[in-house]
This record gives sequence, structure tokens and C-alpha cells, in this order.
Amino acid sequence: MITGADRAPILRRAVRVTVAVSAGFYPLLYAAGQPIAAVYALFAPIALGLLSAIPGSGRQRASVVLRALPVALVLVILGTFLAAHTWAAAAGMLVVGFVLAFAAVAGPRAAGAAPGLQLFYMLACFPPYAPGSLAERLSGLAVGTLVLALCEMLLPEPPADSYRDRLATALDTAARGASPGGPTPGELREAGSRLRLRDVPPAECPAGAGRRERALEQGGRTVRRLLDQLAALAAAPSPAVDPASATLLGRVAELCTASARFLRTGKDQPAAGELERAMRSFQAERVRLTSGPPGSAPPDDVLRHQSRVLALAESARMVEITTDIGVHGRPTEPPVPRRLFWYAELSNPRLWARRVTGNVTLRSVLFQNAVRTALGLTAARLVAGYLDLAHGFWVLLAVLTLGRTTAGETWQAVRRAVAGTAVGALVAGLLLVGLGTHTDVYAGLLAPAMLVGFALGPLLGLAYTQGLFTLIVATAFAQVSPVTWRLSEARMIDVVTGSVIGLLCGLLAWPAGAGREVHRAMARLLRSCGTLVPVTAQELLQPSSGASASPQTLPSVHLLRLAEAAYGQYRSESASAREPGGADWHAVLISANHIILGAHWLPRFGLRPLAAPTAPSIERARGTAADLEAEADRIALLLTGGRPVPGASLLPAAGGVPQAPLPVDLEVWMTGLAHQFRRIEGSITPPRP
Repeated sequence: MITGADRAPILRRAVRVTVAVSAGFYPLLYAAGQPIAAVYALFAPIALGLLSAIPGSGRQRASVVLRALPVALVLVILGTFLAAHTWAAAAGMLVVGFVLAFAAVAGPRAAGAAPGLQLFYMLACFPPYAPGSLAERLSGLAVGTLVLALCEMLLPEPPADSYRDRLATALDTAARGASPGGPTPGELREAGSRLRLRDVPPAECPAGAGRRERALEQGGRTVRRLLDQLAALAAAPSPAVDPASATLLGRVAELCTASARFLRTGKDQPAAGELERAMRSFQAERVRLTSGPPGSAPPDDVLRHQSRVLALAESARMVEITTDIGVHGRPTEPPVPRRLFWYAELSNPRLWARRVTGNVTLRSVLFQNAVRTALGLTAARLVAGYLDLAHGFWVLLAVLTLGRTTAGETWQAVRRAVAGTAVGALVAGLLLVGLGTHTDVYAGLLAPAMLVGFALGPLLGLAYTQGLFTLIVATAFAQVSPVTWRLSEARMIDVVTGSVIGLLCGLLAWPAGAGREVHRAMARLLRSCGTLVPVTAQELLQPSSGASASPQTLPSVHLLRLAEAAYGQYRSESASAREPGGADWHAVLISANHIILGAHWLPRFGLRPLAAPTAPSIERARGTAADLEAEADRIALLLTGGRPVPGASLLPAAGGVPQAPLPVDLEVWMTGLAHQFRRIEGSITPPRP
């Protein structure tokens, strides 16, 4: 049952949909005498205002509704002409069902509108085959949609803070964290957690494929990393004297403040390249101090502290670039490293093409969901057509509304829906028998029934939703044409038929939902990222950086996106669909980011040996990097149900034999990665068979 602050949006939505339906249905039916147009005016607000979970403020939702209208008109035209033959309507359902469900790759607004658009094709593709009624259908659809858009504006949802504002607020916190006497480590981490996409209203999530959205999404991840680094720096012991680090931290604070102001106003962009020049000066000073006479180099604790400061400065430098792209839509200067900002110089059409083609794989949960939905709706259309079920449209509606991403969740939904429909059908049958053909009574009951049903149904649960909706359609259809208690019987048969079809699809098509896919996706991500560790280590063993190139990270970045999508769906599934305990997936994603970013910034800014390193140092660096790659492979095997042999110890034992020295930045990076791998392994529960 929904409680608290979630009630108000549900009640406002119920009022909007009820008003929109009433404003279209009653005039078209009783004043214009167009029953077909009235039916479409009834279902248009229900489809786009109730069935579709369109996120955003009133203005944003109205914009999505208006942009969906041309698509809805095309779908009604297509369904009207394909209704001539069951096989043709089913083939159209297969294509329409897949395309609309797969539209989730475009972000939460497209995903939210998709179920409602599915309904328009479903409604039109059933007999009678009546192309002559097309004008009425389209006019009713247009009236209902336009009135709903108006209601969204007149009774809107309150606007939420934009993602740019959230980024700016987090950057203000980061600026204070980089200054003396700043926030506590807990406050810094809390500020970063507010940028998690799961905690951001869907309408404000930068989920699109264009340059701005990608830059803001990357900027959010980078600001979170910066805040975590500042928290770790604040929690660690600081050397007594380190003026170079204090100076660089001051530059980081200045950049964070300027970037926050730039995000809010779009003016006074931070001077490009200033922080990078400060980082290079900082690194040059480190090199000078470590290349002096023996005994003149700073203590190891100072060098490690400087390594952490340099790493967080690189995060701030990346924030500068993502802010530039997020505000302007393209970089004002070529971003460095280009591989990490590969999207910056591509056109938006090419970026959208990459987003679509990158998800056309059986490993994508978005593709899996689209296939499952399309197959279920197609099967429902074939069954309803060849069995000649009365009001077969409800069979498809049951498949669409009751299908879940796991078989267990689908079964729970089906149980509640069938029970609620049975009670609703019984009450509706008694109502139809008792009132007979008194359409004036039905007309008086419809609006209150909608208001109560659309408000109480979501508040009380799925069984109440289905039961109340059965009463609503009975009172509506009784006004359009004479009906008997058999309308309730047809509704019950159709819902049960659709429930069985949906349940079978859930059992046959990826019944575990994202549970198995998240294991596979994270395993592939770890294997791909693990290969970057030896390459990065080898690069940092070279005495001079020269013109060397960073490792190729784009395949790992792509796998990171697929893993994040699988993790997002996995978290949205009920607790019963997930294994108890379970791996720390968030730690896996953090480790992947740690490797990918380190593979870029260490070759550019990492402290290198002054001369060719000694053989023991080379052996230790290569051995540690190989052990980390092997550990990534071993954890990946554990995630996919394998039983690998125990790996080597990645962290030196306290009081052990002194080891050969490593470049300090490489040592800090690999030690942090070893700690993350140990945390991941300690959390792993093998996937269920």
C-alpha cells in the first residue's frame, strides 16, 4: 500500500484523467452522437495519463503527451487497416510491440509513454474491420489527448530540481571539501549519494544519447568520484607540511565554485586549461623533489598524499570538461583524453545510432524486455483473434499491464489481478442486471467511479486496481451500446487468458529477469577492465612519458554501460527476485571506473622512475598487475558460478619482508584496486542454478 508523500501525485493524476475523460467522452457521445469517437476519447487519457508513467512537471508531461499524439494517430491508422486479418494484426503487433518497448533506450520519458502508445494500436487492430470509422477514431483520439495535455498544465506536478542544479549544489560542497575546515567525510559522501540516478526524478535524469546528456551523466559520476576522493583524503592522516598539495587543492576549490556558477547561469565559464597547467606544475615540482640528492626526497607519506590530491584534481579537471559540453552541447576545446570523451565530437544522430545498436544484443536487458513484451502481445493477439474472444483487446491489455521482468513477479501480479477482476466482474454483472438500459444512471456513475478507481486502485494495490477498472469499463460501455451481464463474463475470460499468456512468456523468456544478466554483465566488465591493469602498469614503468597513448578503454566503457543498465533493472525488481545477500554490485562498478579512469590519468600525470627501474621493481609491478588481472578474472568466474582456485594475496602482510619500490602513484592506484577487489570477493554469493 502506498503511503505518505506518494499519495498526492496519485490523487492529482486521478483528477486529471477523470476530468480529461469526462471532457471528451460525454460531449462526443451525447452531444455529437459519435460513440466510436467517444470510446477513443475515453481511452486516450487513460492510456497516456494512467497507463503511461510519464515523468516530470506539468509542462514536461504535457510536452510528452503532445509529441506522442502524431505517433498515436499513426498507430491507430495502422491498426485499423491491419485489423482485416488476424495474422496481419499479429505481425503488426510484433513490430509495434518491440519498437515501442525498445524505445526505453531513449530514456525514461520515452519508456513512460510506450505502454500508452501500445494501447492505441491494440485498440484499433481488433474487429470490426471498419476503415470507414477511421475519421471518428482519429478525432476522438485527438480530443482526448489534447484535453489531457491541457489538464496536465492546469493541475500540474510540481517541478523538481534539474540535474544541472543538483550538479552545481554538489560542486559547491566539493569546493568546501577542498578548502580548509570543510565538510566532514560523511557529509561529502552524502552529497555524492544525492547524484545517484536512482535518487533523481526520472524526468531529470540525463538518460539521453546526445552530447549534453552524456556529458551531464559523466559529470555526475565524476563529481561523485571527486566527493568520495575528498572524503577519503579528509579521513586519512595528512602530512604536517605539504604546501604544494594545499595550493593544488585551492585551485580545485576555485574550479568547483566556478563550474557550479557556470552550470546555474550558463555564463562565466571557467578558464579552460588552468587546472591542468596547475597539475603539470604540481607534478613537475614532485619530479624535481624526488630527483634531488639522496635523502632530499619528500617522505613516502607526503608522496602518497600528493598522489591522492593529484587523482582528485584529475577528477575536477574532468568535471571542467563535462560541464563545458553539458552547457554548450559541444566542447569549446578538444577534450583530453579523447578516448574518455569519445562522444564529444560525434553528431547526435550518430550517438543515437550507437545507443540503439549497442543495445541490440541478447545481453541487453532493454532488448530482453522488448522481446518478451513483443512476443507476449503477439501471442495474445493471435489467441484472441483465432478464438474470436469478445472484447479481445482486454487480453492484450492484461499481458501489457501484468507482465513483469521476472516470472515470480508476474505470478504475483497475475494472482492479484485475477482475484480483483473476479470480484469486479461479479459486482459489475450485478450492476448491469440491476440497472438494465438506464444509460442516464451509468452516465452519472462513470465520473465518480473513475475518480475513485483511479485514486484508490494504485493506493490499495493491483487487485483493487483491476476490480475497480472492471467497474469503470462496464459503466462506460453500457452507455455506448446495450450490454448485459455477459460483458463481465467476457472481461473475466479475457483477463484470465491474458494472464496465462503473460505468465507463459515470463516463464519462457528470461524468467530470472536481470538476476542472471547482472552476473554475466559484471563478469564481462571485470574481465575487460582487468586487461587494462598490466598495460597501465607497464606504461608507468617507462622513465619518460613521451608521446605514449593511453590504453584502449572504449570496449570497457561500453560494457560498463550494459552492466549499469542490468544493475538498474536488477535493483528495480522485488527483493524476492534477488538472491539473499548477493554481490556488492556497486563496488564492482566503482572498481571498473577506478580502472578506466586510472588507465587514462596515470600515463599523463603519474610519477615515473627517473631512470630505468631495477629488475626487482619491474618484477613486482608486473607481478602485482598480473595478479590484479587474474583476480578480476577469478571474481568474474565466481560471479558466473565457477569455482576458481584461491588467488594470490594482493596486499602485503603487515611486518612482512620489505618489497621493491614502485612508482608511488602506481602503488597507490593498485593498492586501492586490491582493497576494492577484496571487498567484492567478500560479498559474493554464487548465482542460483
